[in-house]
Amino acid sequence: MLAFGTLAAAATADYPNRPIRLIVPQAPGSSSDTAARIIASELSRQIGQQVVVDNRPGGALLIGMELVARAVPDGYTIGYGPIGALVISPNLVPKIPFDVQKDFQPITQSTWNQMLLAASPASGLRTVREVIDFARANPGKLTNASSGNGTPGHVGLELFKVMTNTQIVHVPYKGGAGGIADLIAGQVQLMMEGMNTMTPHAKAGRVRGLGVSSAKRSEALPDVPTIAEAGVPGYEATTWSGIVAPAGLPRPVLMRLNSELGKALDSPTVRERFAAVGAETSRSTPEAFAAFIKSENEKWRDVVKRSGAKVD
Repeated sequence: MLAFGTLAAAATADYPNRPIRLIVPQAPGSSSDTAARIIASELSRQIGQQVVVDNRPGGALLIGMELVARAVPDGYTIGYGPIGALVISPNLVPKIPFDVQKDFQPITQSTWNQMLLAASPASGLRTVREVIDFARANPGKLTNASSGNGTPGHVGLELFKVMTNTQIVHVPYKGGAGGIADLIAGQVQLMMEGMNTMTPHAKAGRVRGLGVSSAKRSEALPDVPTIAEAGVPGYEATTWSGIVAPAGLPRPVLMRLNSELGKALDSPTVRERFAAVGAETSRSTPEAFAAFIKSENEKWRDVVKRSGAKVD
């Protein structure tokens, strides 16, 4: 046993000594992908090893996360765990291929983000009130894109529909980029997606920002009201993400990753890039992140139930 412990310690002493794979369970262009690449770039610079983003979308975010859960717990495969993958899909999909509480080692929370409800300029919709009025007068005529089943934008808009008593058709995509492209082109009329992805399009006039999903306005788009202000009192749906590893990660590697990710998230470069698109960095201890995931699971179980969201 002592010899095994000595070998294990030796194996982790020079960690990392090769590239690290960061699995993202969404496609390029999604909010998760955008944030993961900002973090990966800074982390690569710090540790002197390449952190390679590996996009594995699909399956209500479960395909990519299963790869993380089944990977060797040596610190060379970690996962970008958005709220959708860690607490929404587990409450939305009847059977999932892993147990969030048992199969992952939380490393740190990484981001906090608001979402933007946006309309295609071609739709003619300019306010949340106009969306509600049109949808009530024309049930099923409006369509809303999402970056995939089980994403915050999917469930967030389902909650919006329940609270406004409207019928809007959900159109899931395999990532944010496809949905946003069709929103810009007018193929779908609405989409709710993270501010870090939507803000540049809203500022450029390619989409029209109607409402922010949180209880406070976004500093990136201060003229856009919250959805609650714009006509849906009590509406709130914020999102977060974090970094996880397979369960069984050696403690020295876990703490090295927590430390280095914390430095990256605190760096002026990362903070500025997130702030520019309306998102914030957020760091935590592994234990605090684990407790947070557990509490958020209970919260979003209720949201999924209230919204009546289902996999389309």
